[in-house]
Amino acid sequence: KAGNLDTPSRRFLYRPDRLAERFVKPGDHVLDFGCGPGFFTREFARRVGELGQVWSADLQEEMLDILRKKLDHEELMSRVRTHHCPPDHIGLPAELHGTFDVVFTIFVLHEVPDLEQYFREIALLLKPGGTYFYTEPLGLVPGKEFAENLALLENSGFRVEDRYWYFLNRAAVHRKVCGGLTHPPRPLF
Repeated sequence: KAGNLDTPSRRFLYRPDRLAERFVKPGDHVLDFGCGPGFFTREFARRVGELGQVWSADLQEEMLDILRKKLDHEELMSRVRTHHCPPDHIGLPAELHGTFDVVFTIFVLHEVPDLEQYFREIALLLKPGGTYFYTEPLGLVPGKEFAENLALLENSGFRVEDRYWYFLNRAAVHRKVCGGLTHPPRPLF
């Protein structure tokens, strides 16, 4: 079903180019967790330029193979590293802790077994002040559950900066804070 994840109609609806333009700067180090066949990775790789790097992580090696072939054909693989995740955590090496400017989890965390574990890992991977973009489909993650997930994120060292609709999906932008929360939690949705 990987072909259904990278279509012209999806590109029109989700505008991965605009998402990359909003959150990724040239030279950034970006993690695209749950990258699938590279629908968003492609635009992140274009945006980071020659000096940046995108780590694309997925549980399915087949998805990573599709991504590598596609981005190699587009001459973007020099900007991308792939990582085959174990089933219960992200599993990137410790030397990458504190090196990412931006982390994206797009339509994927509803599939993970332990959200707190993933949020702790994301907090370790991000630089202080780094950006975390989190979005989930309405049909799979109801509003109450999404709000609970945002509270878990705040307990993991993040501050919610913005909440909005990303097409027909809930989305939130977070900032990794140093030394605890800098603002009290805000009402959710």
